[in-house]
Amino acid sequence: MNVTHDEARRLLWQMVRIRRFEESCAELYGAGKIRGFLHLYIGEEAIAAAALPQLRDDDSVLATYREHGHALARGVPMRAVMAEMYGRREGCSHGRGGSMHLFDAGRRFFGGNAIVGGALPMLVGFALAESLRGSDRIAAAFFGEGAVAEGEFHESANLAALWKLPALFVCENNYYAMGTALERSEADTDLCEKARSYRLHAVSADGMDVLAVRDTMREAVRRVRAGEGPAFVELRTYRFRAHSMFDPELYRGKDEVARWRERCPIETFTRAARAARLLDDADVQAIEREVAVELADAVAFAEAGSWEPVSSLTRDVYARDVAPSLEAP
Repeated sequence: MNVTHDEARRLLWQMVRIRRFEESCAELYGAGKIRGFLHLYIGEEAIAAAALPQLRDDDSVLATYREHGHALARGVPMRAVMAEMYGRREGCSHGRGGSMHLFDAGRRFFGGNAIVGGALPMLVGFALAESLRGSDRIAAAFFGEGAVAEGEFHESANLAALWKLPALFVCENNYYAMGTALERSEADTDLCEKARSYRLHAVSADGMDVLAVRDTMREAVRRVRAGEGPAFVELRTYRFRAHSMFDPELYRGKDEVARWRERCPIETFTRAARAARLLDDADVQAIEREVAVELADAVAFAEAGSWEPVSSLTRDVYARDVAPSLEAP
């Protein structure tokens, strides 16, 4: 395995951290602590854990409504993410965004987006801004394969290529756009071919293999940052849970899910790292303890959080006293 002990530990820690956070969210949702929509990242942890570290802190990151893992891997504190799940004012979006709209401008994490494909035009905007500044910063957007069917994808890919922008399109292909299988919605399921039709450099990798994600993203980031134009990365993955907590999951069989669970990125990487003598039982147990402590602290922080007062309900919603007066001086 082309990985050091320290990196192997960091990757496993991040994947376990995301998995345990999502499992806790599912439990808290059932207990009525978290409300609204909730889309879990369970099964896809290898992507966020390995992809985000390939980006610099000053790069811009955009995501979808399934973005808890991205936020955590980007460095948004677990306390702030969990408080946002609870709708508390101490959350990263001050309780106004909830599960689908995590946001941290200081870490250049420009949020989840409830609209399929909604981040892609913004990706072009962020990348255009960096191009006009002449900086070597890049912008990256994570989105599902369902977004490839949206007009925003085609418009954004076209403009990014036309203007040779430092934009990285990262498609997390989990094969189901909500409840619709990819082959039932796309006449051509080769997503890289679609991207190449816009002259994007396009490459596909196994999103269940954390090292494959790392290597593929590292090279894609290098190309974009070097000024070689925008790139498209397809990471083939699978969500083990339903699309959302409201999804009855009638569109796929239990056998299919079970087969994918055998490729769990956490379990397969742990086995491989143990076999290579990079990690041992003590390492794995220590990671679980560390994550358990952090998660318990995050839940306690969210539980003790405060509600935003009703008097501030219109803050950041309506603009006041910003239009120039039309009256003569």
